[in-house]
Amino acid sequence: MTVRAKPGSGRAAARRAELDRLYPSWQPHSIPSRFAQAACANPDSPLIISETGSFSYAQMDARSRRLASGLVACGVKAGDHVALIMANYAEFVAAKLAILRAGAVTIPVNFYLRGDELSYVLSQSDATVLIAMDRYRGHDYLADFDSFAPGWHEGAAAKLPILRHAFAFSPTGELRSGVRSLDDLEACATPASDAELAARAAHIGAGDVCDILYTSGTTGRPKGVLLTHDMILRAAYASVYTRAFEDGWRIAHALPMYHVFGYIECLIAVMFVGGCVIPQAIFNAEGLVDSAERHRATDLIALPTMTVQLLDVVRKRGFASDSLVAVFNSGGVNRPQIWSEIRELFRPCELATAYGMTETTASTVCTLPEGDDSHLQTSNGRLKPAGAAGDPAIGGYTAIYKTIDPETGADLPVGATGEMVARGPVITRGYYKKPEETAALFTADGWLKTGDVGRIDAEGYLSLTGRIKETYRCGGEMVIPREIEELMDRHPRVAQALAVGVPDPKMGEIGCLCIVPKPGDRPDPAELLALCAEKLARFKVPRLVLFFEANEIPVTATGRPQKLRLAAIARERLERRA
Repeated sequence: MTVRAKPGSGRAAARRAELDRLYPSWQPHSIPSRFAQAACANPDSPLIISETGSFSYAQMDARSRRLASGLVACGVKAGDHVALIMANYAEFVAAKLAILRAGAVTIPVNFYLRGDELSYVLSQSDATVLIAMDRYRGHDYLADFDSFAPGWHEGAAAKLPILRHAFAFSPTGELRSGVRSLDDLEACATPASDAELAARAAHIGAGDVCDILYTSGTTGRPKGVLLTHDMILRAAYASVYTRAFEDGWRIAHALPMYHVFGYIECLIAVMFVGGCVIPQAIFNAEGLVDSAERHRATDLIALPTMTVQLLDVVRKRGFASDSLVAVFNSGGVNRPQIWSEIRELFRPCELATAYGMTETTASTVCTLPEGDDSHLQTSNGRLKPAGAAGDPAIGGYTAIYKTIDPETGADLPVGATGEMVARGPVITRGYYKKPEETAALFTADGWLKTGDVGRIDAEGYLSLTGRIKETYRCGGEMVIPREIEELMDRHPRVAQALAVGVPDPKMGEIGCLCIVPKPGDRPDPAELLALCAEKLARFKVPRLVLFFEANEIPVTATGRPQKLRLAAIARERLERRA
């Protein structure tokens, strides 16, 4: 790409025209093939500017090839599953590309999972190789593996019987003795594995499953969403086209790259324009602002909970950069004044928000850079124009939506509120080894049931109004109440436990435990929260406890708790208490 349009929302059309010139038609590729083209065109440009240094396309190309050859030498076959537990280090990018280059399927694991949660994903995903960081934010993953799968590092774990190899990365460089490192994985490569790797490249199909991303579901156990190379590339390019990326687009963010937001809309997207990501491994608002300034970020992407903290930092110290074009703030609940504050403090030309889910590969609706700011306040965006990546059969989009009556399944008219359903080439085919959940995911005529309630106006703007599902999002992460409730059910002083999400200005939503204690034996709220903190990932840990009498829990005619009504009661009690 040679033309760099002058920043400004008025120039978005010119930037899209340049993308149309570069990508006049959609050519199916695998992710390794798409990356190889980007590396050939931009060998010396940075792909990732991490906290430990800058790595060019050529450097990442070479490193990922060596790691991929090592995987092949270790016996990894096309279609094998490789689990990757890694924060936003350069090693994540190298390992991710290596797994895909070997023709294997990546299992990017949420690194906030602990103990049984982590064990379940590694087992249910049929991972044959594990690549993990040794510790993160004080948590020792190797000790965690020792506790539930002794012998994991030797490929001899009874609880993970098909795990053959394990390798670890230590950000401090002090890896535990006896555990093989990524350097050891590279050293496994041989001329024969190099030749086999080269031969495999031609056989990795655009329609092959390449990622299984685990997302929580209403059953209380994580579900592995099946994504293909083509789905990911189409979704990434739709983001590039909708927000009109230009040559060398630089994205500063702290979004975990195990998630579709950080992986697809940041890392994969920039490859289409020879751009780079500037990720943080651990979110720190002041550090991210400094990084965006120092590395001349074009784009700043954050969840609303992060954006609030970024604004607090800039309010105190200012923001000194003339390179920032856009701020993309999405993935949670926003306070109404946040958009004017972003404009005032960051002075970007363009603002955006969006909506999507793992099952739609990434966001599928988004506000436009040239759009009116009122859409940021009143909607989650409109269908993404996708350029060459769009499907002509559905108007050139990667996904389309409609609303249906959640009871009857009947289509609703424009502007009516109902359950959002979607279809298109970026919609998952289902969940790994979960046929019942997969069947329940779709309507009889094949539309994906999102579980979200909303409406679509005459201009095509989608506005969410609630959820049919009982889940809620804390800091952008989906929380399944049943996981918390099952833990509380085992407590000797608890007769009934229900978890609901309640609004929070910083986290979007936080968990509130609604407890019916056993007669005359009320538990200590601090004790209940401490138990959750010990057993659950941090974002799943409730922050509040309310006590109820059994007859105060609203129920249906069949005696099932009415979670939406209970959440409303909890909010009222908390407001009175405040």
